[in-house]
Amino acid sequence: MNPSAAKAAGAGHEVAIGLGSNLGPSLALLATVWRELRECPALTPLALSAPYRSQPLDMASDNWFVNAAALVRTPLAPDALLRLLQTLETRHGRDRGAGTGGYRDRTLDLDLLLYDDLVLTTEDLIIPHPRLARRLFVLAPLAEIAADRRHPGLGRTIGALLAELQQTDHGQSVERISWPERLAACAPAGRGKKKTAGTNQLDF
Repeated sequence: MNPSAAKAAGAGHEVAIGLGSNLGPSLALLATVWRELRECPALTPLALSAPYRSQPLDMASDNWFVNAAALVRTPLAPDALLRLLQTLETRHGRDRGAGTGGYRDRTLDLDLLLYDDLVLTTEDLIIPHPRLARRLFVLAPLAEIAADRRHPGLGRTIGALLAELQQTDHGQSVERISWPERLAACAPAGRGKKKTAGTNQLDF
């Protein structure tokens, strides 16, 4: 195991996860998946952004995406966390079969965006997510819950990366929408619940 991976194997790592879907009832699905993540014994929920709606990027599809970002704390190493996320994707119908190349419509996409300040490249996983800084539908929700978090590879905050992308790439746009109200009533037992006015963001 390389030094970075060995460091990651300790307990209590703060992780940013991207949630996305463009097939089926995407908003309801992401709300369900967030509840499942919160109920996982290996994860402690910290915050969930508002959901954002956006047109597909770098792919031909009529199905718009719903995306959000979440912060969790976990003792899991990156590879174990990746397997957990992929298990959830499969449970909700994600098809990873060979296609015609490029991006495809998907019922569920769970991306490991940041893991502490780890920089890691393996055959199966790259941290930070390699396209994080170039995707408005990733940066906009992530900035709601981690604006001051620094991208460990670029040394810039998520908020600064978002502002720069908004100024330089006018081909991307997102629309902030709202979670179902029942989601705000489902904070984990024993933990506080706060709904940030105007953002439909949840902190636990």
